[in-house]
This record gives sequence, structure tokens and C-alpha cells, in this order.
Amino acid sequence: MLPDRAFFDRLADAANAETLPRFRAGIDVVNKLAGGFDPVTEGDRAAESAIRALIEANFPDHGILGEEHENVGLDRECVWVIDPIDGTRAFISGLPTWGTLIGFYQNGRGRMGVFEQPFIGERYFADGQQSWYRGPDGERALKVRDCGSLANATLFTTSPHIFEPDEYARYSAVERQVRLFRYGVDCYAYGLLAGGHIDLVIESGLKPYDVGALIPIVEQAGGVITTWDGGRPEMGGCVVAAGSAAVHAEALALLNR
Repeated sequence: MLPDRAFFDRLADAANAETLPRFRAGIDVVNKLAGGFDPVTEGDRAAESAIRALIEANFPDHGILGEEHENVGLDRECVWVIDPIDGTRAFISGLPTWGTLIGFYQNGRGRMGVFEQPFIGERYFADGQQSWYRGPDGERALKVRDCGSLANATLFTTSPHIFEPDEYARYSAVERQVRLFRYGVDCYAYGLLAGGHIDLVIESGLKPYDVGALIPIVEQAGGVITTWDGGRPEMGGCVVAAGSAAVHAEALALLNR
């Protein structure tokens, strides 16, 4: 048995109950990275625990890959991929562009997923066929836009600092060609892409849980999402998502030049 939309809603609601009361509430932050800054909050851990509890109770034969707790059954046919707070830096800064990401892989491919931004009240969901938006302005099917070419594109990335020197040189070759570029919205950029508001997202250093829920949302809205070498993005790494095949191809050509 596969999960339905109602179950994804339950998962998102359970996460919201842990994250939203802690947002802009002066929470404690723990640094996970010696020699750098990789923050985690009690909201991250509590939200993932709440999500896992529901999955384990309803789909005990499924695997779980999460950011904050131990992975289970990654070799199983069905695996859940969880990032309880994607964009923790935004979360601890009071910026409402973080989100809860819950993806569902079947045979290694991203099939369903939900991206939730509870402070704004927006939910993006891929049901296996179509992507949907629900928010303050109602509910609708999501559809990417086709801006025609890279020269007309709006490009987002989380930060230029996420790239290694060689990666940054390749990314910059794309940035120089677009009409507009912006930084800093983490997973929210993929929602904007799926909704037809922007045209291109390029990132590096992603883990599976950073992108697992977003793959089906982008693809089922009509977009393209791959690694920089054109491969499947389920395991993360260097990722590029576009609203059209033409813009994606132009970006890949520059990223691999």
C-alpha cells in the first residue's frame, strides 16, 4: 500500500506542531560541525521524530532516511526521505523561507513529496502524477513556466558560498547569462520554480534529504531536475532544476564547459 495525500497532510501537520511554535521564539541552537557552522535546533529533532513515529506506525515495512536520526532500511522498495527543517539558518534568523521536506522514494526514484512552509501557510505536494499548491490564495495545480531561453531566466541559489572554487566558476558562467539572479531561499526556490515564478535553481553539496521531496514536485509540475552531469538527482550532490528543457540544456552546457 502506498501513502495518499491525507497521510502526507498528517505528516506535515505533525511537523508543524513542532516547528512553528519554535520559530522566532529564541530557541537554542547546536552547531554540528567542528570548524564550521552547521546548526541544528530542537525543532529539527522533534519534527523528525514526529514524522518518523507516524511512518513507523502506518508503514512499518518502509525505510527512512532522515537528517537528524538514524537511517533504517535504505535497501527497501519504499523509502521516506526527511528534512524536518530545510534552511535551518533561515529558521534561526527568523526568515520564513525554510521548510519541512518529506519525500517518498519507490525503487530509488522520487515519486511523491510534500514541501511545507507553515509560517506562510503554504504546502506544495506531488501525488505521483501532478503537483499541487495550497496556501492563503487557495489551491491549484502547479505548472512551471517556459521563459524561452537562459537570457530571459530568473535564477536562484541558496548562496554563492555553497560552491567549491571549481563549481563556483561553472555556476558563475550561468549567472552571467541570466536576466536576474537572487540568493538565499533554500528549498523555497524549488516551490517558486514549480509554481511558474522563476526559471532556474542551481545548487551544490546537497544531501538526499535536501532534494528528495522537491524532485517529484518539480517534475510533476512539468519541470526538469538533474545533477550537473544530467543524471538522476535522488542522491543529491550538484543539482540543477529548470522550468523548461531548453533552459535546462543551456545551463548544463555552461556547467560542463
